[in-house]
Amino acid sequence: MIVDPLAEIVTLLQPSASYSKLVEYAGRWRIRRDIEGKPAFFAVLEGECRVVSSGRPPIIVRKGDFVLSPSTNDHLVESLDAPPHGIAMTPTELGEGRFRIGPPGEPINLRMQVGLCSFASPDAALLVSLLPAMIVAREEPRLAQLLQLVGDETRHFRPGRELVLERLLEVLLIEALRCGTDITSVPSVARGLSDERLVSALRAMHARPAYGWTVADLAAEAAMSRSAFFARFGRIVGLPPMEYLLAWRMALAKRLLRTRELAIEHVAARVGYGSASTFSTAFTRHVGVSPMRYARAAFEA
Repeated sequence: MIVDPLAEIVTLLQPSASYSKLVEYAGRWRIRRDIEGKPAFFAVLEGECRVVSSGRPPIIVRKGDFVLSPSTNDHLVESLDAPPHGIAMTPTELGEGRFRIGPPGEPINLRMQVGLCSFASPDAALLVSLLPAMIVAREEPRLAQLLQLVGDETRHFRPGRELVLERLLEVLLIEALRCGTDITSVPSVARGLSDERLVSALRAMHARPAYGWTVADLAAEAAMSRSAFFARFGRIVGLPPMEYLLAWRMALAKRLLRTRELAIEHVAARVGYGSASTFSTAFTRHVGVSPMRYARAAFEA
């Protein structure tokens, strides 16, 4: 069975939509995206603008582009002719699901469908750290279609709305991650999955988390020497291989503990530990509480 690590990570994130809206921009403008620290996405329907994020060069996005920011890092979105300082604007609501940014009376030069989502997973910070900080996809009609469906669902209260939105966002995130043009620029699991050597090792870890993997085993999966694999994995994924494996095992363990369907020794076996005691020690060190206390707190929440 071929396991898709990206699909597993996105499913564990438990995405849900806060809202999706049409925003029209006019004249010279600038807006800071810092809304409750939630992940954001937008599709450029008409025009172009500049996205400025800390730690990376500004990017220009144009009609047909899709931008997804899974992390909570701040970024600025501004018109191409915006001055360096002195413009800070907030959206004005024009009607249901429609907003405007920019000086009154100025012609519209940009239209975007903008959305916010949230991740319900208690491990969201860990899982998001495995993804790129920003993904830019150029001219992908499938993303535009998915975003249109998300927007339609957020504006109507049909039966099964939350479940449909969750599934649509899962597909939207996976599609953006696999076709984004920027995933090769920063370390992440998405970049690792696009690497012809590392993809085998990543899929092996996700397919068999209970196996007693060593760096040598994973290097063999990648058909590389141990030292070359270790260096390449850290450079491309952003974590050493065993640290990544531990993070993934703990995320799986948390999910199993929250269901309360398995005894701790069975959870331990599922994530690669030979005894409940060694698992409890590793879990407590990683999470800060024992597996039993974690399961109890999750049940009472």
